[in-house]
Amino acid sequence: MRAIQIPRLDGPQAAELVELDEPTDENAVIIEVHAAGVAFPDALQSRGLYQYKPEVPYVPGAELAGVVRSAPAGSHVAAGDRVAGLTMLFGAMAEIVALQPEFVFRLPDNVSFEAGAGLLFNDMTMHFALRTRGRIADGETVLVHGAAGGIGTSALRLAPAFGASRTIAVVSSEAKMDVAKAAGASDVVLAEGFKDAVKELTENRGVDIVVDPVGGDRFTDSLRSLAPGGRLLVIGFTGGDIPTVKVNRLLLNNIDAVGVGWGAWTMTHPNYLQEQWADLEPLLASGKVSAPQPEIFPLERAGDAIASLENRTAKGKVVVKLR
Repeated sequence: MRAIQIPRLDGPQAAELVELDEPTDENAVIIEVHAAGVAFPDALQSRGLYQYKPEVPYVPGAELAGVVRSAPAGSHVAAGDRVAGLTMLFGAMAEIVALQPEFVFRLPDNVSFEAGAGLLFNDMTMHFALRTRGRIADGETVLVHGAAGGIGTSALRLAPAFGASRTIAVVSSEAKMDVAKAAGASDVVLAEGFKDAVKELTENRGVDIVVDPVGGDRFTDSLRSLAPGGRLLVIGFTGGDIPTVKVNRLLLNNIDAVGVGWGAWTMTHPNYLQEQWADLEPLLASGKVSAPQPEIFPLERAGDAIASLENRTAKGKVVVKLR
């Protein structure tokens, strides 16, 4: 089978298209992969910078969509089913993948394989962020950094379905504004001077939740943008720098800085993934939440796809097409 392999930790462009043996495991769901998602951890892993470090050579990719070839007896899926799946860390960019049943999810018929490959990692992260960690309530306002990226567009798609009455998108350039608007943003502002823009938009009140996958020098102004009782959700650091918090800001303004480690949470909360999908799948199937419209790369350009997350040229979700 064809697969992408990272043979050395020289970054995304080290990716190579190779031939590997197909996996065989009678206790696993065997999936014919049509598309695989790309996420920021893929770029970090390719340089040995992620907290979880696969041994080289390895096949990148944490999420996929395709058709079940075979499944163990008693599974919730069967041969021929359209599914999405999680490898959680690596292994998705291959034509055939074997996954344990708990990491496989039925894909609604109205969601394409390309969109399905870009659903789970971001949408489950944001479901966890907004509902479990962020305690989102009806009528709240959500500010989203990195709003033209995969996590950002997921937040903009999901927040209204979870009760938000307003979403304010923050983007790094005017070229990315249309992406945020298409994802459902109520308002879009540029990163430069976003604090003052938010202050004006909210008539000095501030926002209830900040979704922050960027970190860096925006962090302090994000705290200043919170209304009393607001929560800043710490999701990642695509900006490169890990910020620090002067905790007196939290005390004086009665605000929270909340860690969002979805992967770590799933490891200590059995069945959480299936519970999340039971919440998300009806929203997608009904059309209440639209599926992402990803940027699609052919398998041969998987290195470029991963690099687009690293150099921040990606607009929305990025996936690699295998079939």
